[in-house]
Amino acid sequence: MSHASPPGADAPAWTPSQVEVDRRRFRQRRTARSTGLSALSTLAVLGVLTALLVGSPGWPRVRETYFDPAKAVESLPAVAEGIWLNVRIMIVCAVLIAVLGLVIAIMRTMRGPVAFPLRLAATVYVDLFRGLPLLLVIYLLGFGVPGLGLSGVTSSVLVWGCAALVLCYGAYVAEVFRAGIESIHPSQRAAARALGLTHRQTLRHVVVPQAVRRVMPALMNDLVSLQKDSGLIAVLGVVDAIRAAQISSASDFNYTPYVVAGVLFICLTVPMARFTDWLARRQGMHVSGGAV
Repeated sequence: MSHASPPGADAPAWTPSQVEVDRRRFRQRRTARSTGLSALSTLAVLGVLTALLVGSPGWPRVRETYFDPAKAVESLPAVAEGIWLNVRIMIVCAVLIAVLGLVIAIMRTMRGPVAFPLRLAATVYVDLFRGLPLLLVIYLLGFGVPGLGLSGVTSSVLVWGCAALVLCYGAYVAEVFRAGIESIHPSQRAAARALGLTHRQTLRHVVVPQAVRRVMPALMNDLVSLQKDSGLIAVLGVVDAIRAAQISSASDFNYTPYVVAGVLFICLTVPMARFTDWLARRQGMHVSGGAV
């Protein structure tokens, strides 16, 4: 009894033609050449900038004031503890901003005359907190609300600094969510309603998940900005990374701790920015400039 072999079982393995091999080698050489030229040009630019910086008349003083290794090691523990506070502020505020922004976006996209007061309130909120500078809101809430002496209201400047971040960023994130919601084709809603879903179920299961997925790169960019702007609460006296650097520099007017704080912020924001670029490319969004 003979067993038939599956189709293609005895077929020889595919091997690329010589033309394809030459094409691959050419692409590899071109990639290696482009990489080499990029590295050389980068090194050349860095070399010129370094020569200009080191050769400037005031470089010895600047090096002593901003790039003192001993001062950097001394201030690192306090600044690192402050940056951990910034990270915690970012995490808590990001969750609250996402919830607030989504609620405001849904309110702004509601239709019908009955929902007009909600649309009006959401529009006023967005216009107000997008128009006010963040630093001004931090001052108004951080110093103004505790100064009222209201019973049962916390006087913690940290809480009100975070509230200012949430209110300002919530307005921007609400517009991002609204753009995502309005980008969903009306046929999606119509199909969901035809299947018997209520308006709330349509938002929850059809519209919002697609909208969030579409605007995720923009939300990640706002998260990167939030990480940096969390340092603004230092104006209220909260000992975050910037305030810790200020305290460390006050004793000898050596500003190396500020450089340490800046390096730590960069170590946090650059990986987040690269993840945002990767997420945008994964979703098929091509950035015309600025992305690596």
